[in-house]
Amino acid sequence: MRRAGKVLTGVDRVELAYVQALIADDVLMFGLVRSRIGYILLGQAGVEHMVPFLSGPVSGETVETQQRQSWRHVRKYAIGRVPPFLLRALLRRKLPTGFTYLNVGHSNLTDRVLGAVRSLDAQITTLIHDVIPLDFPEFQRDGTVQRFADMIARVGKFADLIIYNSKDTQARAQTYLPETAASIVSHLGTVKVDANAADIPSRVPQDTPYFVCIGTIEPRKNHAFLLDLWDQMGPQAPGLIIAGGRGWKNEDVFARLDALPVGGPVFEVAGLSDGALAALMDGAAGVLFPSLAEGFGLPAAEAAARGVPLIINDLPTLREILGDIPIYASVSDRYLWLNKINELASLGPNAPDQQQYVPPTWDAHFKTVLKLT
Repeated sequence: MRRAGKVLTGVDRVELAYVQALIADDVLMFGLVRSRIGYILLGQAGVEHMVPFLSGPVSGETVETQQRQSWRHVRKYAIGRVPPFLLRALLRRKLPTGFTYLNVGHSNLTDRVLGAVRSLDAQITTLIHDVIPLDFPEFQRDGTVQRFADMIARVGKFADLIIYNSKDTQARAQTYLPETAASIVSHLGTVKVDANAADIPSRVPQDTPYFVCIGTIEPRKNHAFLLDLWDQMGPQAPGLIIAGGRGWKNEDVFARLDALPVGGPVFEVAGLSDGALAALMDGAAGVLFPSLAEGFGLPAAEAAARGVPLIINDLPTLREILGDIPIYASVSDRYLWLNKINELASLGPNAPDQQQYVPPTWDAHFKTVLKLT
């Protein structure tokens, strides 16, 4: 709910796909919402009415307006509202016996929620997207690493089934889990979004060959590496569009972005719609992912599905998901990155002889997962 009206992150997309799949399923579903004063339970109709608010920004409306509207709908369609200490009683009173609690977002995996569900002998299924906060604590916001470690410990204690988005995530997570639940690996689906060039702000330069880097500007995404490359190439470098909101612990990069010369080759833009991002990728000479760690790499898979050339850091997860489609270049090899960037820039968009990437589908994901939940 706190994401209502905002540009969708990778986790948001997964949660939305699950909601839509469960609505289409013939099994009765409910939605549990945490509010400031406790918990709200929605029936299936209530969940269905929430989908538009969880599907990203609405043109012409502010995030604040959309969030107010979403909470009005939650209150309107609530079939139960309780303070925190009555959550177990609410679930016992409203839900059928033998239900499954399904959490695919890393949020609300608390002792209160999981303990209440466990006390009712229901099945608990969770999805772990990554354990990057534990593998790379230096990239995280202050105070978040221990909270994440506590969450993973609770998943290990309570979950009956853990879904992993990749074999790499599974292997990494299982080194931290205090107990071993049943688990399954199922790659996330990739949806090809319709391009909408009209949504690209007119200030975004597209008149010369350019590259796109998509993702929150935080240390793990390694934007500093790209800025170093563009500094080395100088003012005659191809364009670089950094598309993503500013994150955390990246003040040096933010300062470099703030100091970018007007009209220079590097341009920062945030808050683009999915259609605008798709159009930018379609017109790009390539999409760049120098990320230092990924759980799945959904933006890279989405770019590959569009047939856009990719240059990415050589990570096990990305090799698992993308196979031989991208150009793999270690971020320790700047010469290779520069060489490939210049090569793709000379070819321009729609470079020939791109291998056809067949992305994983949500249908295949749910055929694997839902029969076990």
